[in-house]
Amino acid sequence: MNGLCVGNIPPNRNFPGLCLEDSPLAVRSTDYATAFPAGIHVASTWNRALMRARGLALGQEFKGKGVNIALGPMMNMGRIAQGGRNWEGFGADPFLTGESAYETILGLQNGGVQATAKHFINNEQEHFRTSESSNVDDRTQHEIYAHPFLRSVMAGVSSVMCSYNLINETYACNNDKMLNDILKREYGFQGFVQSDWSATMSTLSAVAGLDMTMPGDITFDSGDSYFGGNLTDYVNDGYISMARLDDMATRIIAGWYFLHQDEAYPATNFHAFNPNDEVNNKHVNVQANHYKLVREIGAAGTVLLKNTNGALPLNKPRNIVLIGSDAGPGKSGPNEFSGQGGSDGILAMGWGSGTGDFPYLISPLEGIQERARQDGSSVFWDFNDWNTALAGNMAYGQAVALVFTNSDSGEGYVTVDGNKGDRKNLTAWHNGNDLILAVAARNNNTIVVVNSVGPLIIEPWIEHPNITAVVWAGIQGQETGNAIADVLYGAYNPSGRLPYTIAKDVADYPAQLVTHGSGSKTVTIDYTEGLFIDYRHFDQANITPRFEFGFGLSYTIFAYSELYVTPIQSSDTDQEDLIIAWENGKASPIIEGSSTALWLHEPAFQVTFKVTNTGTVSGTEIPQLYIHHPSSASEPPSVLKGFTNVEISPYDTKQVSITLSRYDLSIWDVVSQGWRKPDGQISFSVGASSRDFRLQGDIPT
Repeated sequence: MNGLCVGNIPPNRNFPGLCLEDSPLAVRSTDYATAFPAGIHVASTWNRALMRARGLALGQEFKGKGVNIALGPMMNMGRIAQGGRNWEGFGADPFLTGESAYETILGLQNGGVQATAKHFINNEQEHFRTSESSNVDDRTQHEIYAHPFLRSVMAGVSSVMCSYNLINETYACNNDKMLNDILKREYGFQGFVQSDWSATMSTLSAVAGLDMTMPGDITFDSGDSYFGGNLTDYVNDGYISMARLDDMATRIIAGWYFLHQDEAYPATNFHAFNPNDEVNNKHVNVQANHYKLVREIGAAGTVLLKNTNGALPLNKPRNIVLIGSDAGPGKSGPNEFSGQGGSDGILAMGWGSGTGDFPYLISPLEGIQERARQDGSSVFWDFNDWNTALAGNMAYGQAVALVFTNSDSGEGYVTVDGNKGDRKNLTAWHNGNDLILAVAARNNNTIVVVNSVGPLIIEPWIEHPNITAVVWAGIQGQETGNAIADVLYGAYNPSGRLPYTIAKDVADYPAQLVTHGSGSKTVTIDYTEGLFIDYRHFDQANITPRFEFGFGLSYTIFAYSELYVTPIQSSDTDQEDLIIAWENGKASPIIEGSSTALWLHEPAFQVTFKVTNTGTVSGTEIPQLYIHHPSSASEPPSVLKGFTNVEISPYDTKQVSITLSRYDLSIWDVVSQGWRKPDGQISFSVGASSRDFRLQGDIPT
């Protein structure tokens, strides 16, 4: 860490070295860089083009700052609803997360920077993250937690970061099964594995598949290393082969050449640890016009959960009152708290190493006031979360009362209001529930806007008759206020969909946060729910959520019709024998790259249907395809395996296609150690959410 970046590889002869830098949503610890919407928010768009565009813009900014390796995207699975870093990732479903990671990596690396898929693997909570063993069965690992990393490898990701925790009693960065067998053999990963910071536990981690230790020393600034001289000694003494050492170096340098960073790549032009270093801080402006993309994603990822009596979009209301601290700017600016570890104004990102500095931050007050001025509407506000009597009085008589609340979380090295990274509950922060109820008691057109890192329990107020609309605004980045105004006023017809389930009770979620140790040095966390995480559990256990995975309303209405499914002839004629074997129920072979093989992932079936906009305004629908496996497969009732987005004018109809691969229709066979088509009829549904199916069909046999 004794360099310009959070991670540094020093120059060597003609090799200029490498700069590794956070984060998944911004170039961290520098100026003139954009603060993009968080990963969870871009996942809420369910829009691949926006996912890739965000990745590209981020990649361009990292390159412009002279960063070789961006430490993102993050793709842990949101197993725990309260998980502190869930907002950095892409939700609680492996397919949605995998597609989000895939598009983000393609964008980042097209922008010129090497991407890092992290954290490999099962780093699902902040409590005990360096001392817990996530005990996960092989099938669950393959079908749920490893899938986004498989898609990352297919996107050509340069680096994978191994996590702090243990997996089945072996540290992630020393785990031969995960690193050598699954990642490098089964997935055919050609890049390098780097440790999370100080997650290396042994020099022999090199044998287990670790290629780069970060930041280099055993503990920060300790001056010693498991690699360095120790690695040299282990090679000289025959414990680690010279061939393996060459492999480590080759993997690291390959990404540098692969992204053409040997060709006039910018030198690092900032100092991550010293903003006052005017020698190295060149103040290079890399923002371009990326604020426009931030605003678009901010709106596109906003989910409309409730809208009654035509409350939204707003139509020139006479007067508006904004209630709650989340409606206004922070008391001391957008970067008031170190590492964003706190919030006393609008919440636009979580906290920890996955953050960045805001160049500016548009609050809802600013965005709404600018728009209201065009209508001649009067705008009033009260940012005191605790004086509920005053809030109610201010809401009385207003045409619209907008109540803003939030919920924050982050990395475990920062504790905010007793939340040690992970959220200690799923209750709205800053007296949110009482504030909402106080306003709703005095105003029959109360609209709630929520900026949250993840699900909340909203039962205290969601069915209140005076609450006419609920806008789930997520974590939107620097243009938050403008994005919210765009949705409220209908400049952007909401098309966001939930990337997780909002439950009625925290106990309804299948896995709970572990906050107490087991009495031993290593805390055991057994993933006993297996494949049944998030909506898969709710479906299996027949639990009614408040809002299901994939849910989201629009200002218009869509109808589905004319479903067809047709086989697609394979283009991989060299692997015809493997295709025939798969069709006959045989598993994929145990060879290098077996899980990323072309024959397994090429389109095998095309599902086609029509979507009609039956409303009076243009809108974007997010058709979702869920597979229903036969009972022999022991799978969840419904499993997301396809989605797309389609923009449709009023009364117009568009044809939509979603393809399915053999991999999409397979289950992991633990005995055969391959992907296998289950015995029996595979069916599927197409619809607007995980519980709103409009069309049904069968996969041809």
